[in-house]
Amino acid sequence: MNDYAIVKSGGKQHRVQAGDTIRVELIPNQHEGDSLDLDQVLMVSQNGKVMLGAPTIPGAKVNAEVVSNGRGKKIVVFKYKAKTRNRKKNGHRQSYTELRITGISLLN
Repeated sequence: MNDYAIVKSGGKQHRVQAGDTIRVELIPNQHEGDSLDLDQVLMVSQNGKVMLGAPTIPGAKVNAEVVSNGRGKKIVVFKYKAKTRNRKKNGHRQSYTELRITGISLLN
């Protein structure tokens, strides 16, 4: 059975295991090749045993390596109100950090 964890980053939850690559919201001051620890671990499953946090598990960390920083595809936001000649067009590109998960560690 694979070991995995559920991590909170950027207001979103991600299910990760060693070797996965995920995109999270931009983590400032991180560059390619840097390693970091995600310490908001909500759940860990190791060797078939599940540990739940309330809300996080103290001492649990997910080790990750920064693969790249970038910006996603442009999303066009177009607002329109009928019969009033009211139109507004905006665009948005979300910045992200791509992480490769290297391991899950528990301090018990």
